[in-house]
Amino acid sequence: MSVLPELTDLQPTPDDITGDVLAGLARVPKRLPSKYFYDRRGSELFEEITRQPEYYLTRIELALLEASMAGIAAAVGPRAHVVEYGSGSGRKTRLLLDGLEDPVAYTPIEISRSALLASVERLDREFGDVEVLPVCADFTQPVPLPQPRRPADHALVFFPGSTLGNFTDAEAVRLLRAMHQTMGDRGGALLGIDLQKSPDIIEPAYNDAQGVTARFTLNLLARLNRDIGSDFDLDGFEHRATYVEDAGRIETFLVSRRAQDVTVEGRTFHFTAGEAMQVEYSQKYTDPGLAALAAQAGLKVVEAWNDPQNWFGLRLLQRA
Repeated sequence: MSVLPELTDLQPTPDDITGDVLAGLARVPKRLPSKYFYDRRGSELFEEITRQPEYYLTRIELALLEASMAGIAAAVGPRAHVVEYGSGSGRKTRLLLDGLEDPVAYTPIEISRSALLASVERLDREFGDVEVLPVCADFTQPVPLPQPRRPADHALVFFPGSTLGNFTDAEAVRLLRAMHQTMGDRGGALLGIDLQKSPDIIEPAYNDAQGVTARFTLNLLARLNRDIGSDFDLDGFEHRATYVEDAGRIETFLVSRRAQDVTVEGRTFHFTAGEAMQVEYSQKYTDPGLAALAAQAGLKVVEAWNDPQNWFGLRLLQRA
């Protein structure tokens, strides 16, 4: 019988979540952290989103990874310790670990414990010669990495899915600085970025005809009700995602259908009818824009790969 890798469990506590929610609801406009989308049900719904015909990002990124893997492996070099922020289902991870030369270890950092354990069990079976060292944690905070038994030549941070775009510019710079610290002077970071293009392509990806994205967004409220005892009425809110061309990003909100009060930890927050609570950004990048963010974190783009339509890109960052 196989023995699963030991899990380093640093997942957020209810007190952590409550503090973040109270701070967000006190803001104007109100805001909830998108990192709490990914409980068990949220992770399942996101995987369903990636299979919707409107959601091009996962489909194109997987094809791009496969087509570019030889060049990525050559640029990254052998014997890397791969550190993935937000491991999800592991489909992209398989392509990367299979394509790199002699990867030493794999550390997935995932906020959803159930998604992490399911992914790790599959990957550990498939890549028995790669030491798997999972960490359940919020990767937006500094995370101490477990050390593999076999020394690695360098670390490679893997951050696919254009997840960097879920952060404001200031938050993205802080995250890139944390990556810089994790990868060290000789390592790198492989990022997936969604590129700017027609809003007619982008906006439907966040408003699929089957309503899966709406269910995913509303599940955030169900998760908070369960985990911190809030009393959000899911029928009292609706999903809205709009592409803001000047900012180059999708902005996703939960909009109050009526005037109502929500209680969290004994504090009451009033919503007016039509009030929009921001729950996610999805930034779409240009190369100059990404380069400027990277520079603020002491990094530079050293390699770039795009799909044939220039809808999505992979960028390898190293120390500037």
